[in-house]
Amino acid sequence: MPILNPFETNNAFNLISLSEALNIIPNTYGRIRNSGLFRDKPVRSRTIMIEKKNNTLNLLKTLPPGSPGQKNKMGLRNARAFIIPHIPVDDVILPEEYDGLRAFGSESQLETLANLMNEHLENIRAKFAITEEYQKMGALKGIVYDSDGTAIYNYFQEFTVKQEVVDFLLGTASTDILAKCVAVKRIVEDNLQGETMTSIRVEVDSSFWDKFISHTLVKAAYDRWREGAALREDLRDGFEFGGLIFREYRGTATDFDGTARPFLDTDEGIAYPLGTQNVFKDFICPADFLETINTLGKRLYAKQEARKFNRGIDIHTQSNTLPMCMRPSLIVKIHTSN
Repeated sequence: MPILNPFETNNAFNLISLSEALNIIPNTYGRIRNSGLFRDKPVRSRTIMIEKKNNTLNLLKTLPPGSPGQKNKMGLRNARAFIIPHIPVDDVILPEEYDGLRAFGSESQLETLANLMNEHLENIRAKFAITEEYQKMGALKGIVYDSDGTAIYNYFQEFTVKQEVVDFLLGTASTDILAKCVAVKRIVEDNLQGETMTSIRVEVDSSFWDKFISHTLVKAAYDRWREGAALREDLRDGFEFGGLIFREYRGTATDFDGTARPFLDTDEGIAYPLGTQNVFKDFICPADFLETINTLGKRLYAKQEARKFNRGIDIHTQSNTLPMCMRPSLIVKIHTSN
């Protein structure tokens, strides 16, 4: 059975349809991604300008060359330009993969190809999902990393903000853990400066979690919390102590070299406010296609093209997003040095 040429048969394989299909596939991985913490901000260009004014960051409009300048020019002296990263992924459907396939029932050749295409898109979507989680956790910590561990953007350096760190000293039995929690809360409260929040959540790695809940001054509260819930439930999804909501976070992924990269280092955690308005954003720009120029960006794009001599179908997908912590002074790194 010769491979079907979707270009001559149906428009269900065009840029719009494939991109919609790729975006619809659910993201099954990622606590930070699925929490809704980062608000999507589609933009029309790959370069965005962020202005820092009175320790608050504001988004500036991009204008065509020759346009009159924006008001409040004094603020432009503190503007920073950010280029949204480009992540392309290519795949291919070869004739031998398609030849002889026929799905259960009376499925047509076109439907069979559509199902095969969807399988490839699902596999690609999973890779984009873990990458998105990795970058959003990086932004949550104040530094967005590439897959090899190098920094793409360090928001503490970009916005000249000192990173706040609190050592919980969990290896010391006499450490006042409640006072440590209050110290974290005060740092966040002091840096709100007009922002709003509902609570403070702390994502910690497994080692920190185990040391935290077994600490002498925490264990009794942990055992009694919610009428002894710890005796019958797994509380790693949320335990409140000292006004902070602690959660164990175990995100990890393998890079192209086979190196496993945990998203949180050993004995480390990150505290961040919930319920804010303009602290965490995910900037999304359009793909580098002629037909997407000056359009609002979508999270994922997919396009396909027949190979020379009709020897298969090339699939091109890409993501162009930049998760950003607009107020890095509101995030607090916690750790235990013993």
